[in-house]
Amino acid sequence: MATVYIGIDVGSISTKGVVLDNNFNVITYEYLRTRGRPVEAVLNLIRIFKERIGNNVKFGGVGTTGSGRRLASVIVGADIVKNEIIAHAVAASHFYPNCQTVIEIGGQDSKIIILRNGIPVDFAMNTVCAAGTGSFLDHQAQRLGIPIEEFGKLALKAKTKVNIAGRCTVFAESDMIHKAQLGFPIESIIAGLCDAIVRNYLNVVAKGKEIKPLILFQGGVAANVGVREAFKRELKEEIIVPEYFLVMGAIGAAILAKEETNGYESKFYGFEISNYNFETKAIECDGCANRCEIIHTYRNEELIDIYGDRCGKWSGG
Repeated sequence: MATVYIGIDVGSISTKGVVLDNNFNVITYEYLRTRGRPVEAVLNLIRIFKERIGNNVKFGGVGTTGSGRRLASVIVGADIVKNEIIAHAVAASHFYPNCQTVIEIGGQDSKIIILRNGIPVDFAMNTVCAAGTGSFLDHQAQRLGIPIEEFGKLALKAKTKVNIAGRCTVFAESDMIHKAQLGFPIESIIAGLCDAIVRNYLNVVAKGKEIKPLILFQGGVAANVGVREAFKRELKEEIIVPEYFLVMGAIGAAILAKEETNGYESKFYGFEISNYNFETKAIECDGCANRCEIIHTYRNEELIDIYGDRCGKWSGG
């Protein structure tokens, strides 16, 4: 019976999952839209994996990461919960031991991870503004009536460059509309947007960071060849997009799960959890001025987790 390791990365826009074998080879992976329903997305992920690999496997470990990692861990019975910085760094070092810089742009945030000898020594995240993230690009593609898969390719066809303001989503969109009204071709406007995204990333997220090759580009925006080429021009270095760029965080979580269990039995509840009913409820604690939002998670109407308080009054009990 084969031993497998599952990694789950729950973000605000997408939920990613992978199944690895004992040698960290990817058996299968899936990328789903979270659509504001992370519980449903995680359960759908488990159903998909059950259909693909069946029950004739041994679960060696399960790890969760991403902004919804705590909730996902409670649902599946994870062995380890890690932030996305560590998860992405672990996956990057596994596939590319010489990697020194990870550029990651996801649905609603972006980050940079500086690695030296396979160890993350510095990082920065931008979670305040969505300028240049996947959700912003999706919106612009829809507004222009262009499939997001073709968005970056059009940028490569531009014969002239147009300067687009990229520090803010509102200003960027206004600038794009203004340039279109001036008669600039759509290819040039998209190319200008790709350049603006890279400038914004380097001036805000990567400011003060020592960017050294080998450079990996991960996250959903890495699929955009226009942004990829803009990074290459600006940094004057080769930009590598890993084969599994969409799910590198989930891969890192799965690798960490194997290291955590180290041959011991996994706490994973099994594929049957996809048949359970999960519900989360929130109350506001009035015990002090913090007024913490306390999250209660239920499985088949049974309370299984409480978190959100700063003092431990609820979660400690």
